[in-house]
Amino acid sequence: MNALSFVSKRLAPAINRLVPVKTAIGKGPCIGFLVCLLLAIAQAPEAKAAAPTFTVGWSVYAGWNPYYYMARSGILKRWADKYGIVIKVQRFDYAASLDAFVGKNIDACTMTNMEALDMPAAAGIDSTALIVGDYSNGNDAVLARNNLTLAQLPGKRIMLVQKTVSEYLLERAMDINGLSGQISQLRLMNTSDSDLVGAFLGNQGNQVTVTWKPLVSQILAQGGSVKPIFDSSKIPGEILDLLVVRTDVLQRPDGSGQRFAKAITGAWYETVAQLAGGPGADQAINGSAAASGDSVASYKEQLRTTYLFSTPKMAVDFAESPTIKQKMDLVRQFCFRHQLLGQNISSVDDVAIRYPDSTVQGNSQRVRLRFDSSFMKLAQQGKL
Repeated sequence: MNALSFVSKRLAPAINRLVPVKTAIGKGPCIGFLVCLLLAIAQAPEAKAAAPTFTVGWSVYAGWNPYYYMARSGILKRWADKYGIVIKVQRFDYAASLDAFVGKNIDACTMTNMEALDMPAAAGIDSTALIVGDYSNGNDAVLARNNLTLAQLPGKRIMLVQKTVSEYLLERAMDINGLSGQISQLRLMNTSDSDLVGAFLGNQGNQVTVTWKPLVSQILAQGGSVKPIFDSSKIPGEILDLLVVRTDVLQRPDGSGQRFAKAITGAWYETVAQLAGGPGADQAINGSAAASGDSVASYKEQLRTTYLFSTPKMAVDFAESPTIKQKMDLVRQFCFRHQLLGQNISSVDDVAIRYPDSTVQGNSQRVRLRFDSSFMKLAQQGKL
C-alpha cells in the first residue's frame, strides 16, 4: 500500500465526519487544510529502513587494538557508510569475547586460529576467518621467577587463561625442549586476563605465568627475578590473530553480510597502512596504544614482536600457502588431544577446516572453520 492510499484510508472517516460541519457552519478552509495535509503526507519520502548493524568484539592485544582506533578515528564509519551499514566495536575480556561470539551476541570477533577452532567451530558455529592480521612473533611468553627452567615447571602452579593459545604455547615449549612426557604433571591455574597481572605480581608464591603482551610487558616492567623462558618467536606462524565472522552472517540473503565484509576489510587495511608508517602513522599508533592504556613506547615495543601482515598481499600469500595448513594441523591435533573440539568428538577430522584453495583438512561434510582470502584479495586489487 503506497503512502497516499494508506493515508486516504486512515483519514477518510474523519473527513466524512467533517463534511456536515462544513455544510452547517460554512468552514470550508477546514476541509482544504486536511486535503493539503493529505497531499503533503502522500508526497513525503517514505521512511528509510534502518541500516543493517554489525557488532565486532575485540580484546586488548597489539594486533587487535587497531579496531579501537579504527572506530574512534572515523575510518570505520567512513567505510561502513560507503556500504550502507553500521559497524560497532565492543571491548571484552578475551574469554568473554569468545563466549559472546559463540552465543551469537556479536557478529564478528578478534581471536586466534586456535580459539576459532576450539570455540565456535567446536560448538558447531560455522565460522569464517575473514582477515589474517598477524602472527605472534614474541608477544606470547612463558614467564618464570627465580631462574626456573622449563624442566622445573612440573608441580609448580602456572597462571594462564586456560583453553587459549597460552596453554598451546606452554605445551609447545615443553615439546620442543624434549619435555612432552611431563606435560601431564603441569598444574594449570585458570586466571582471567584482566586479573592476571595483579594476581601474579601481588603474590611472590606465584612463580610461573603464561600470557601475551601487553600483559607480558607490564609484568616484566616491574623488574625483579621474572624472566621469559620461552616465547612465540620460536613457533612463527602458529599463533595467528584473525577477525572471524559467522558464516551465516556473510550469507545473509540481503547481501548486507558481504557489504560488512568489504567495509571491515577496507577499514582494516587503511588502518594497517597507517600503522606500518604511512600517512597518519603517529595518530594510528597513539590511538591504538590508548586502547589498552599503554604508552606509545610500550605499544611500539609490542608491535616489534608482532609479525603484522601490513599489506593485503602479505596476508593473501600466507593464507593461500601450504604453511598455514601445516601450522593448523599442529593446532588441531593439540585441540583434539585436549578434548577442546568437544567431548563427543571421536576424531580430529570431525571439526574440519576449509582453505582458500577449497582443500579441506578433515571430513568435508563437517567443515566448521573456513579461511577466506577473497576479501583480502579485493583489497589487494584495489576493488573495495
